[in-house]
Amino acid sequence: MSPPHAVEGAHFDDAHSAGEARRAVREALGVALATSAYGISFGALAVASGLDVWQTCVLSLLMFTGGSQFAFVGIVAAGGLAAAPSAIASAALLGVRNIAYGIRMSPVIGSGFWRRTAAAQFTIDESTAVSLAQTGHRARTLGFWVTGIGIYIGWNLSTLAGALLGDVLGDPRAYGLDAAAAAAFLALLWPRLRARQPIVVGIAAAVIATILTPVLMPGLPVIIAAAVAVVVGWTNWLGRPAGSSTATNGFGGGEPADVPEREGLP
Repeated sequence: MSPPHAVEGAHFDDAHSAGEARRAVREALGVALATSAYGISFGALAVASGLDVWQTCVLSLLMFTGGSQFAFVGIVAAGGLAAAPSAIASAALLGVRNIAYGIRMSPVIGSGFWRRTAAAQFTIDESTAVSLAQTGHRARTLGFWVTGIGIYIGWNLSTLAGALLGDVLGDPRAYGLDAAAAAAFLALLWPRLRARQPIVVGIAAAVIATILTPVLMPGLPVIIAAAVAVVVGWTNWLGRPAGSSTATNGFGGGEPADVPEREGLP
């Protein structure tokens, strides 16, 4: 028979896990709602750039990465059909970051061909951020899937709405929809900036991206800025010594044993 304190501890752990899972779902739904609203902007801008409604919707259904989609329609709008190769190259460069997300999310997703194949479509900025903002494995898994699927459904619906109502809505940026996704992502990032290393990484990446964006083709500034985090994490500059038992993930708890990460890296 288990001692009373062991039973009480098990109940506490179960309650904590359930509470964290509910929090992950709430965060996921909130981010999905904010990001989906941004899809109206894409739909309207894509049609204004010369794409048909069905072409706009296919881009969201298949490409499903906002930065790449906006880069694609922006370049097409500026250069027409002749700019298509440049548009495709820029969209591909912006999508490269999702490879890094996939590597990082692999322990969370788990094994299995079909599971990983399905996860590949939903591995985006927001699903990765919501998942890694949690501490427990179950909460991370829920955060990833609820965010990814929620945004996929909402983004495609709002893309269709924006494409159909673009002329009625006018410029979506006038409503602040162009900042919705960035604001949601910043809200998820902010709690992690509690130690010197992640703060330095965030500031350095932001400065580099700001300086390079006007002079390089879309996608390259993001990749170069991400390299800052890789270098700092690899050298553990300004981080705690390896093996430190006090390292936390910025949310008051350590990383789960099945999802190792170095301090400061996403």
